[in-house]
Amino acid sequence: MTRTAVYNDYNHPQPGATSTLTLDEKVSREISKNGIKRPKGYTVSYHANPEVEKMHFGPKHPMKPWRLTLTNKIVLAYGMHEAMDVYIPRPATFQELTEYHKEDYIEFLSRVSPKDKLDLEGKGILPYNMGDDCPVFDGLYEYCSLYSGASLDAARKLTNNQSDIAINWSGGLHHAKKAEASGFCYTNDIVLAILQLLLYHPRVLYIDLDVHHGDGVEQAFWSTDRVMTLSLHKYDRATFFPGTGGSDDTGPKNNANPGAHHSINVPLHDGIDDESYVQLFKDVVGPCIETYQPTAVVIQCGGDSLGGDRLGCFNINIRAHGSCVGYAKNLGLPLLVVGGGGYTPRNVARLWAHETSVCLGTELHPSLPSHTPFIEHFAPDKSLYPDLSQTGRYDNKNSDKYLRDIVASVREQLRYVEGNPSVQLQHVPPDLGVVREEVEREIEEERGRKDFGRRRRERGAGMRGEYAH
Repeated sequence: MTRTAVYNDYNHPQPGATSTLTLDEKVSREISKNGIKRPKGYTVSYHANPEVEKMHFGPKHPMKPWRLTLTNKIVLAYGMHEAMDVYIPRPATFQELTEYHKEDYIEFLSRVSPKDKLDLEGKGILPYNMGDDCPVFDGLYEYCSLYSGASLDAARKLTNNQSDIAINWSGGLHHAKKAEASGFCYTNDIVLAILQLLLYHPRVLYIDLDVHHGDGVEQAFWSTDRVMTLSLHKYDRATFFPGTGGSDDTGPKNNANPGAHHSINVPLHDGIDDESYVQLFKDVVGPCIETYQPTAVVIQCGGDSLGGDRLGCFNINIRAHGSCVGYAKNLGLPLLVVGGGGYTPRNVARLWAHETSVCLGTELHPSLPSHTPFIEHFAPDKSLYPDLSQTGRYDNKNSDKYLRDIVASVREQLRYVEGNPSVQLQHVPPDLGVVREEVEREIEEERGRKDFGRRRRERGAGMRGEYAH
């Protein structure tokens, strides 16, 4: 904002006021302008640890955790944090990570360093699928613990009835397997969070909006009827990662296996547009809800399905992507919202800020607040809703007939699904809260010694700890 603009806004300053707005005052004006307030009848929680934003995969790697910084700055600039319960979650513990992952794999992540990587590469034995896609970098284990801990914290807030919609944009790393890294993902926070939800919910529906197939989550719950996985993604078995998620990948082939028919895949071609995508989403999700009757929903909001993404191939705009989140929200079920892919950071940040507003039921002004940090990264339009459908546009190769056939195939698959699976014979994981209470008590004691001075330095414009050094 220029000095002239600030001065013109304040032709008649109040006694004792200056002609320059403080950050708190600017945010307060945005809250008023956008009508941002706490939702009536439900609670939204926002789970973000600023430490995860500092991680760096390497200068040439497409995964940029800095996109989380941009996201949080937009959320704060609009003042949306005032309408949510904001938490700085603790990192997941070793025991929590091994509720799904193999101990030897997590042990490896906890001790490997870039120097170890060079030594192992020299011997030709770099294990656990580590490599160019999943590099070893300084702080790798801390990174995994942070984003996984945030998803676990969000899931707990849902199961404790402290929240109705819980958001963790640092999560959504859906490719990680039980004992190996895959597709920029090391630990599968989604699986860990769903295991937590299953302590209290008999059936969880997982929805994946990433342009890549949610293979890691599907694989984790392949043989259970307590989780239904639904993934909408680009599919080409030969040329597009991970090469899985065809329409015939429906779960175990043996009908006696409880997981049979509980993997729903929606394979798409290049270039699908807003109208087709949103209608397809509704036509597929609606019958899944009606048939499966989930008691909680997890939605992965990968931003690489947007038009113009560095690794994507769709023509979807931010509002269309967000309308899918809105549809999930309107189901009225406990909802966990996580991030995922997305490799054009400015557009990912726009998307996740918009979808935060969708969760709050707020319509944001399309011009980004002028006090948004790093606003120059959103030039030239500095808009929340640029037209992405024409950015590196792909021809839409999804015919109306092809999409109708997908819907018909999903409906046929659902005919074999029982709406109320029996849960008494299914394995229920131990409550992760056993270790949680002791760790959180230690953390609170440490925070208590530092908290007074920190609170005095940090004002309402940001979340606790954001600017602390």
